[in-house]
Amino acid sequence: MNTDLAPFSFSTLKQRHRSIREGFPEFLNLRVHRALSWLQRAELCEDDDGAFIFLWISLNAAYANDAGEYRESEISTFRFFIKRIVELDSSGQIADLLWDTWSGPIRLLLNNEYVFQRYWDFHNQKQGVDEWQISFNRARDKSKSALANQQTDEVLNILMDRLYTLRNQLIHGGATWGGSVNRSQVRDGRNILASLVPVIISVMMDNAKAHWGEPFYLVRS
Repeated sequence: MNTDLAPFSFSTLKQRHRSIREGFPEFLNLRVHRALSWLQRAELCEDDDGAFIFLWISLNAAYANDAGEYRESEISTFRFFIKRIVELDSSGQIADLLWDTWSGPIRLLLNNEYVFQRYWDFHNQKQGVDEWQISFNRARDKSKSALANQQTDEVLNILMDRLYTLRNQLIHGGATWGGSVNRSQVRDGRNILASLVPVIISVMMDNAKAHWGEPFYLVRS
């Protein structure tokens, strides 16, 4: 992976964490430690599929929620987390990524029905999703409006919803490793997360006094 794509590398963030972690709350230290471990693994990964998965694990380690079997609860928790990260990003690093670094790939993802969950729900014959195209067009119009008005948290949430569908395709065996079909979204997803996840970890360290909650699966002696 070209680590120059990421604003911060694992080694840079790790050194920073070591220098300031003494004053951090225990739970934040655990979140950052775990997230950085998976970020490091992602940087070592040579293929897009594996790197995307490891980056998503790093992201999960950062916000660590226990949604059980309820996807809507997980999405709600994650949207709240994203909104908070954007609000705390005082230097506007996330906005820079969205509007400058990845504006092109983001627009492609937002216009790609293959990372739109209701498209797959329709093809899997789930009830109540017959008009997936209408939902897709509405979501696309919403994303265009958010892009035009540079609504960072709204665009990021729509983007992450698309990447969550891609995550499900990979994690649940709905794709072939290294396959030739629909590779652009995996590659773009990897590169976007490679930039975004380090920024999220950095923002959390910048705001150590904020309440990040108790992570799940605590270390037990």
